[in-house]
Amino acid sequence: MEDVQTRIAGFILSDLLFGDESRMPSPDESLVSSGIVDSTGILEIIEFIEAEFGVTVDDTETVPENLDGVARLADFVARKLR
Repeated sequence: MEDVQTRIAGFILSDLLFGDESRMPSPDESLVSSGIVDSTGILEIIEFIEAEFGVTVDDTETVPENLDGVARLADFVARKLR
């Protein structure tokens, strides 16, 4: 599980924050409310987790409870991998 969270955080840091560690949110912080991502950023995250972890994100799963935060994303991916 920690590896999943680390890989997601790494993607956010490198691809969305362009390496600016000072802007990296805590695992439980909202990516949307903190201004890290907008709707386009969410799509980028979905594309990443589908490619990186080999899972499919259904339209019904694109809700904040699954996608808005590093910890929530890691939990979501872990559930999909089970």
